Amino acid sequence: MVKGPGLYSDIGKRARDLLFKDYQNDHKFTITTQTLAGVEITSAGVRKGEAFLADVSTKVKNKNVTTDIKVDTNSNLRTTITVDETVPGLKTIFSFIYPEQKSGKVELQYLHDYAGISTSIGLTATPTVNISAVLGNNLVSVGSDVSFETSSGSLNKCNFGLNVTHADLIASLTVNDRGDSLNASYYHVVSPLTNTAVGAELSHSFSSNENVLTIGTQHALDPVTLLKAKVNNYGKASALIQHDWSRQARFSLVGEVDTAAIQKTAKGAKSIRAEDNF
Repeated sequence: MVKGPGLYSDIGKRARDLLFKDYQNDHKFTITTQTLAGVEITSAGVRKGEAFLADVSTKVKNKNVTTDIKVDTNSNLRTTITVDETVPGLKTIFSFIYPEQKSGKVELQYLHDYAGISTSIGLTATPTVNISAVLGNNLVSVGSDVSFETSSGSLNKCNFGLNVTHADLIASLTVNDRGDSLNASYYHVVSPLTNTAVGAELSHSFSSNENVLTIGTQHALDPVTLLKAKVNNYGKASALIQHDWSRQARFSLVGEVDTAAIQKTAKGAKSIRAEDNF
């Protein structure tokens, strides 16, 4: 078990990954090539309706510095430079998008056995400052995530979270949108040998008085084949099968159906990931 409470983004992450990660109803194709020198090149394409979006990214790692450069079909150049462990537990991340002049941002992350702190500031004259902190240990932790807009002098984000871990059970509670929404999630490992787990998330909006309950599960048929399924209280059910042909190739098939309106056409999508090592 990892020491320390982690960052604020880790609160409820296991349940979110189980319920929402890899569920994709658009056609997506990804190819990754990695050289012995450590250069990784990834080409990805996604078809959303009649639109086709593509990007090419290059990741280079030299000692403790990782540079990630991505170019998309809208001629945006996204650059992220990560410097890890300049001092024990500290990570520095610098990112910007060209030609967006106000997109530059510097982020510092610090992990300790009893604390996790992340702060970021935009590289503009009136930047947005984001600070998140988590206190506790790997069993119980509490934290807050606050974003301050210096141009208006107001808070545009103020979230609070609680995370409790006991053996194979993780329960989380977060208050988001400056107190307007409440999220409670649950993640339970049923069998580590087969990667079998169940999870649930309940989201409540105080302004609209709307509740969304999502329940899901996953199970590994074998070491290279994973099944996932979920359903929410609105009757939308999704299923995913993910198979690793090898260490370099992965195939995913996703399906979704609205059981409350069964006459609608079920949606399906395929996702293929292939990697070639040289």
